Amino acid sequence: MKKDNTKTTIILLAVLVLILAMLVIYAFVLRPAITGYAANMQNQGVNIILNSIVAQIQQQGYVQIPFGNETLILVPYQPTEQDNVVSLVG
Repeated sequence: MKKDNTKTTIILLAVLVLILAMLVIYAFVLRPAITGYAANMQNQGVNIILNSIVAQIQQQGYVQIPFGNETLILVPYQPTEQDNVVSLVG
């Protein structure tokens, strides 16, 4: 009887160690890798969209972006000479 309880306890502790090891591997290896991959893909998507918008502005002179029931129109900014003048107040 005593030997059977010891064997069961050892098996139970071994399973517990394996479970804890898997949790540590997930927390310190898998989760950061997955998070890093997702962040890289998001950054690539943002860069692709921005490059597409800039290219379309250069080709057509404007871009229309639908936003719900409204449309956002982006055009290149061309400053006038008045915009370049700096006024000092004080």
